[in-house]
This record gives sequence, C-alpha cells and structure tokens, in this order.
Amino acid sequence: MHEFGVAASVLDAVEARAAGRPVSALRLHVGALHRLDRAVFDDAFSMVADGGVAEGAVVEVVEIAVAVRCRGCASTTTADELVVACGTCGAHDLELLTGDELVLESITVSTRTEQEVG
Repeated sequence: MHEFGVAASVLDAVEARAAGRPVSALRLHVGALHRLDRAVFDDAFSMVADGGVAEGAVVEVVEIAVAVRCRGCASTTTADELVVACGTCGAHDLELLTGDELVLESITVSTRTEQEVG
C-alpha cells in the first residue's frame, strides 16, 4: 500500500509549510498513474497526521488524467491510465505530458486557537 508513503510525504510537505500552525485543509493534485486508492489514502493520512498540525484537516484530491503527445503526428491522447500508443496514428513514441504529478497545491491554516476549539 503505497498510499501510506504518499500520505507521509504529503504530511512532510504540509508540516514544512505550516511552520507549526494548525492546518484545516489541503489540496493535492495527483496524477492517475499513482493509482491512489482514495479511501486507503484518507485513512493513511488520518493516521500519519494524528496529533500533528494537520490532524483533522480536510484533504481535497484533484486527480489529473494521463496525457501524452505523439512525437510522430503531434496528437495528444488523454486517458485514466497509462497510454502506450497514440490514439490517432497508433505510434509508440510518446511524450508524457501529465499523469504522474504529486503536487501540494495549497494548505489552509486554521485561524482558530486550541482555546477556541476546546
């Protein structure tokens, strides 16, 4: 289950940007090639974030489709999984454009203090 590794990496990036401030939400762009199981990832993130600045944070995941450009005919083919042949001419000389991203787009730092919450 690579979702735990992804969750830990995302949490590292969140903590570095939060600088100790509580995080209420974050937004990720995840390429379809990561084949992220959303339910497993949500559980994994909840576990690794427990007790830290991102505990209870709402995680929005934007899945990015796979897109390739054919070096032969310059057509772009888009799919939800790995593309091995051009959708137009069938050639196999393809350039990956999108689909392997793992980008922390944003975090929302909570303005509530623990005294206000408790």
